[in-house]
Amino acid sequence: MSEHLSKQFDLELEHIRTRILQMGGLVESQVQAAIEAFSSGDLAAMQQIVEGDREVDACEVAIDEDCTLLIARRQPTARDLRLVMAVSRIVTDLERVGDKAAKIASMARNFHRGGSRRIPRLSDIQNCARLATEMLRSALDSLARMDVATARQVIGADKAIDASFNAILRQLITYMMEDPRTISEALDIVWIAKAIERVGDHASNIAENVIYVVSGDDVRHTGAARMKADQS
Repeated sequence: MSEHLSKQFDLELEHIRTRILQMGGLVESQVQAAIEAFSSGDLAAMQQIVEGDREVDACEVAIDEDCTLLIARRQPTARDLRLVMAVSRIVTDLERVGDKAAKIASMARNFHRGGSRRIPRLSDIQNCARLATEMLRSALDSLARMDVATARQVIGADKAIDASFNAILRQLITYMMEDPRTISEALDIVWIAKAIERVGDHASNIAENVIYVVSGDDVRHTGAARMKADQS
């Protein structure tokens, strides 16, 4: 590849990286806003988050088009091709995080429109949300800096979110068994908690792709065992 073409390729690649980080910032803010709206009962904010999912979808389409054109025009090889492939997977995970933000807002709207509250506020919901947003922020940071160490920390943090979600589930099952009138309310909270937990899963996926870009090591299906081995 000539020096001119090489520089052009680098510029286009950097443009894609910038756009995906912007998309990441957008979905991170959507998730945080959805959780805050659930806590505050702000119905207008919930509606805005649901409608905002279209912007996230548009980002996904635009970045996918950029990746397709880059491969067709520049025919990248080795590490650069890994980056383009990983970006394509990461953008899918970010779009799904946007979907989860919209789902949290939608279910929160159902919850607050339901009227009476028989289930007290669960502190574990806030803890699970904090863990998920921290994972997402760290995953995006690892992408921005191509930092494998941070990516590994993100993958390792997923267990804490799973434990938090299971704690929420146990509490809600107890409420439903003791008072069947809480079932509808509890199910809304279950779906919100599950959406938050899935944000953590997608953050972990992003971190796995950062490792793939930097090292060429695909840890998507062996990540937990590989991380344990690396830390021992």
